[in-house]
This record gives sequence, structure tokens and C-alpha cells, in this order.
Amino acid sequence: MGLLDSILGMFSLDLGIDLGTANTLVAVQGKGLVISEPSVVAVRKGTNQVLTPGGIPAVGDTAKIMLGKTPGNIEAIRPMKDGVIADFDITEVMLRYFINKAHGGRWIAPRPRVVVAVPSGITAVEKRAVKNSAMNAGARKVYLIPEPMAAAIGAGLPVAEPVGSMIVDIGGGTTETAVISMAGLVTSESIRIGGDEFDQCIIRYIKNEYNMLVGDNTAEQIKFQIGNALLDEDDVQRLVIRGRNVQTGMPRQIEINSLEITEAIREPVYGIINGIKMVLERTQPELAADLLERGICMAGGASLLRGLPEIISMETGLPTALADDPLTCVARGCAALLEDLDVVKQILDCEGG
Repeated sequence: MGLLDSILGMFSLDLGIDLGTANTLVAVQGKGLVISEPSVVAVRKGTNQVLTPGGIPAVGDTAKIMLGKTPGNIEAIRPMKDGVIADFDITEVMLRYFINKAHGGRWIAPRPRVVVAVPSGITAVEKRAVKNSAMNAGARKVYLIPEPMAAAIGAGLPVAEPVGSMIVDIGGGTTETAVISMAGLVTSESIRIGGDEFDQCIIRYIKNEYNMLVGDNTAEQIKFQIGNALLDEDDVQRLVIRGRNVQTGMPRQIEINSLEITEAIREPVYGIINGIKMVLERTQPELAADLLERGICMAGGASLLRGLPEIISMETGLPTALADDPLTCVARGCAALLEDLDVVKQILDCEGG
């Protein structure tokens, strides 16, 4: 089997996959990131039949365009919820599509080895669901790695050395916080707060304050264009948005500002900060001393929210900075692990996997 695996490895493109609630990113060993698309699939309502406009499966970018705009017999769904699989069959379809796309559409390409990042707090049943989905989607070997470990590797932190490194990975559905040393998670916390919670808070705020309904895509646009985790009265950003009046049902347009969005997302921001503080309280004194010097590294798409590193630094007293290209850290970390599977086995041994 070892010889066969070596021969197949010469022809397959081994993949690192960040299977996220909001986005799925795929990196190819030795080539870097090749796919970054929303974790969305368009299906006929009441079935698992994926739409194929023009013969192409409505997955990722194609499906996200349909969110909130589909007729009654079609729904655009997210098969991942809070970082874990909510719909096994649709996740399998989505993974198969991305694996095939990473291989350039070559359906007869050898089955790849795949490293998939999963939340550090998921159960054995949830791990098995991810592994089975990846195998059924075309992988020949699947390794599951905790997301904070993959993010730390992708961010270039010295995870194998006997020093403390702290990573905060904020995705769409979860925030993964961990202190890492000698290829293991010394202490970690996985909380179900992420970028999607920011969006939902913005939607609720606009409904309550303006009697106007906006969709997920509009909320995400607001978050990244004028959102700020830190109250900044000296730099107030404004944005005109459109939605539907709750009372009349008619289209409506309003202007909102960044101070309002800071207030709207205050609760999930402090939920993340409290999760970080819980990890710090459980950290051994020697490693805590390392963190005073090395600080906190932030990764994940939602970490790009303006003001978030600054408010975390203010609340924890630790220097806090974004990783280079934080959105792709997890996928790049997974792909990097394929270069040395002995490190993967070491990490799995540390995690009891």
C-alpha cells in the first residue's frame, strides 16, 4: 500500500482544505491557494438535486449570487453550520466540485491526499462526518487537523518549538483560540461566534432601528465597508443601503454610519474577547510570559473587521496583529503539512488522534 501511495502521489495534486461555514478555500501542495469560494450550493427545494445552469454545478460563487434571489422552487443553502457539517449529502457534492476544480476539471485524475481543518472542539461523530464526506468526494487519504494549528502554521508561527504562540482564527461560524507549543494545542477554546454572527447582528439592528429588512449579502457589505469593532468618533464612515420596509413592503433606502455598526456588533465582539481571556486564564505561567513578548496573531476572514486587533490588544494587554493574508492562513497551513506528513502524525499524536 505504501508503494502504491507513493506512485499515486507522483500524479495527484494533494490538497489542503479549509472547509468553512462561510467560505471554502483549497490550496495545492507546492502551488498555494487555487480556490476561494463561498460554501454555498443551490438546489431544488425539498431535494438534494443541485442546479446545473449551463451544465456547471451551482456551487460556490455561482450559488452565492442566488442567495436571497431565488424563486420558490430553488434554495441556495450553506451545508456547513458553526464550522461543522449540517448537510452531509450537500457537503459531499460541494467537496467533490472543489476537488475536481482544483484538479483542473480532470475527472480521471488520481485521488488526492487531503488535509482538512476542523474546529478544535468538534466531536468524534462530527470528525467522522467530515472524513467520510472527503473520502466520498474523491480523496484517497484524509487527515483532520485542528483549525488553530493549521492557521498558526499558515501564519508562519513556530508551532514545533518550545515557545508559546497564540492564534485567534475568526471564521464565519466559529472563533478558534489556542496557545500552541511543541506541535500541540496547550490550551484552546472553540466558540460559535464568527463573521456570520456579526452579519446577523447588523440585520437585527437595521430592522429594529429603521424598520427595514436587508439580506445576508448586504449585511456582509456593510460589515466590511464601514464596520468597526472600536468606537471611533473621529473617523465616522457612512454608507447608503437598500432594503425592504417592514411595514409597507416597499423598497427603501437609508444611510447608516460606522458608529451604529460598532454598537450593533458589540455583543459578538466581546464574546470573542471573553473567549480569548478564558484561554489566557488557563495558560501556564511560562507560556504566558512568552505571549507578553510574542503577542496574539489573528487569522480568518472575520479578523479583517476594522478595529478588531486594536480592541483585543486593549482588552488583553497583549500586542495583537493580523497574519499575512489572514483569510488564507488555514488552507495554506493545511497544504504546508502535506510537505511533511511526519509533522501531521506528530500533531495527531499530540491531539490524541
